[in-house]
Amino acid sequence: MAVITKPLTSDEEIVRYEETLQAFLDERIDHDRFQSMRLQQGIYGQRQEGVNMVRIKLPAGQFNAEQAEHVADVVEKYSQHGIAHVTTRQAIQIHYIPLEKTPDAIRLLAKANLTSREACNNTVRNITGCPLAGVCPHEHTDISPILNNVVQHFLRYPLTQHLPRKFKMSFSGCESDCSQAMIHDLGVVAIKQNGVPGFKILAGGGLGHKPRHAITVEEFIPEKQLLASMEAIISLHNRYSNRRMRAKSRIKFLVDKFGKEGFVEKYREELARTITALADKTLPAAEWVEPQSGNGYNNPGAPRAVLAQKQAGLNIFPIALPIGDITVAQLRGLATLMRSHNINDIRTTQDQNLVLVGVPDEKITAVRTDLEALSLKQPETGDDVVACPGTSTCRLGITSSTILGPKLSGGEGDLRIRVSGCHNGCAQPETGDIGIYGEGKRKHGKLVPHYQMYIGGDGRNGGAIAIKGPTVPSARIETAIEKVKATYNSDHSGEESFFNWAQNKDTAYFKELLVDIATIEAHEMADVMNDHGDEADFKVLQLGGGECSGAAQETVAANFSEAATERTYRNAFLLQRKYDDALECAAEVGRRVGQSLLFLAGEKPLDDLQEIGKLLQTVLPAQANLGQQVAEFGELITELQNEFDDASFAELAQAMDHWTIEAANACQTIDQQLDLSASVPAMPAAGVETAAEAIDLSTFGCPLHYIKARNELRKFSTGEVVDFLFTSGEPSEQVSSSLASEGHEILETEAQGDKTRIRVKKAG
Repeated sequence: MAVITKPLTSDEEIVRYEETLQAFLDERIDHDRFQSMRLQQGIYGQRQEGVNMVRIKLPAGQFNAEQAEHVADVVEKYSQHGIAHVTTRQAIQIHYIPLEKTPDAIRLLAKANLTSREACNNTVRNITGCPLAGVCPHEHTDISPILNNVVQHFLRYPLTQHLPRKFKMSFSGCESDCSQAMIHDLGVVAIKQNGVPGFKILAGGGLGHKPRHAITVEEFIPEKQLLASMEAIISLHNRYSNRRMRAKSRIKFLVDKFGKEGFVEKYREELARTITALADKTLPAAEWVEPQSGNGYNNPGAPRAVLAQKQAGLNIFPIALPIGDITVAQLRGLATLMRSHNINDIRTTQDQNLVLVGVPDEKITAVRTDLEALSLKQPETGDDVVACPGTSTCRLGITSSTILGPKLSGGEGDLRIRVSGCHNGCAQPETGDIGIYGEGKRKHGKLVPHYQMYIGGDGRNGGAIAIKGPTVPSARIETAIEKVKATYNSDHSGEESFFNWAQNKDTAYFKELLVDIATIEAHEMADVMNDHGDEADFKVLQLGGGECSGAAQETVAANFSEAATERTYRNAFLLQRKYDDALECAAEVGRRVGQSLLFLAGEKPLDDLQEIGKLLQTVLPAQANLGQQVAEFGELITELQNEFDDASFAELAQAMDHWTIEAANACQTIDQQLDLSASVPAMPAAGVETAAEAIDLSTFGCPLHYIKARNELRKFSTGEVVDFLFTSGEPSEQVSSSLASEGHEILETEAQGDKTRIRVKKAG
């Protein structure tokens, strides 16, 4: 069994991003092509032109002193505002970085094994985990080793590069579920069933547009099947989620489409495939322990006070960050504090705070003093307020959540207040005791800033999506929140929690409670026209929407990504002599790639390989051979289904891999903004004789062939001679000119069929 060990960072990837950025700045590629790559690298556009946000993925929020210093270095050197921001998904965002400086920023992060890869776009986002993993007395197991290996498995994985929409996952080490599986696309919870350790799997949860509580797809699954279970759910999303309607493209809408039982049935079908396909891959064995009792824990989620760890003499020390912001000096000061007190572990939490892990009993007072010197402290009653960036930086922001957030308080009950600047709900308002999100509503002919209220939510085990309340003018939201708190204080019975009190009400109750605050009379308009922090009348800026979707070429890229996954499964099934499954995977490769060609030709998708082949020969006469080949593949697959032959299948697989490369080249010729290099087989095109010493880059289109050539040249010393093969014609002429402009000497150019060999002497 092989344990997954993929690295989080890639130097070649950063070089490639840097080169593509330069091509964009030089206007050699357009906005869509560059945006797709930029987002894949975790770099978001802002409301402000010319600057960007870099989102750093911190699996389970875990990092160390050296990494904290590198984050501080990036903020200091490249950000124009000097602040790092902790998110509710336990990532760190750095805003106001000039676009041309983003390669330098991610390269500096990579030196500390910090990556922004796939922190944006339609990918598996940062995977959240219980902030008390490994130290909580209640846990069945420390989920960190498993979570980190899952991160490595899905990072740069063909299946997850072009999903219909983003995909969010969480891990919790016990039934308390501090990481809130119920609001995630996929949630993993460690449990024991009849004394046997394993996991509960939830799927289809989500907030934002039409919040949904996740459904249980596995009450219990053994740990050896965990990876296959997770991949099966992602495969369902990839295969069936709506790629055309962005508003309905999250996996939660598949549960609506199929129904709970239908969704689970589809999952079971996919699980049978993934169990077989991933049979040679495993996650590290979990270390299962018996939960302890006591120690003052009461389903804390993100801790609000110093708590004793299950390790004797050590403690968890929470650090409050107002709305998640931290300065360069504070980051560096934390690193110094950790080293001076021999503390190796610091974590972000879903409430935008930090926790120090492993603080000895005798160091608590000293740590508290050192934090005060940094203007940092423990959380205090009432300050459990989370806010997304809102209109401060986000292109989707409607209201100024960062201005409002610090004005709010959870009061004596230490209620959890969640403030989002739009309905996408990055502050998770539907899981707060009181949550709100910004929107504009037209009243008496004018646009007025409002907040939609949610009351009584909790994303942990035993919790629920909050009750939807009224929409209240932004200028009155503080009054509305205070009235809800006061009503609870006077109305609840005994020890009834705010959550239980609110969940026993309904939407009508809260609308009636706040009707006087929510209603705007004509003569009151002057008092409600401004958002918090604004003197001008409210307006919603049209900034072209968010950037999660990437470029229009996602359809073709997604098909090639799926074909790459099917190739992997095809090979796995063949090794296990599951011939029918291997043949179906081969057919799916042909369908996905063939449908990509049809899509670019403006045709509707077909499923039958022979029909695809016939139509391709008509609509793409210049690539008629591709259509003829896929039709032949269909015939051979049918023959092998009747009588399987290993040698014939091996020939089929090799031919299809060559055909896939040729099809990718054809697609990139039709649409030069496409980049399919990550999803094609790593082999030269079929039937081409190449010199043994030549580096064949003919399968790559512009500007990838140039970027690849530069990457290869970096491996050689000054004055060494290197032979490259490029596609003849304009591609070889372009790359030859580009290399020469960099000072490399072009010694010889020789045509070899449809390729051109270029001999290059590396410059100093």
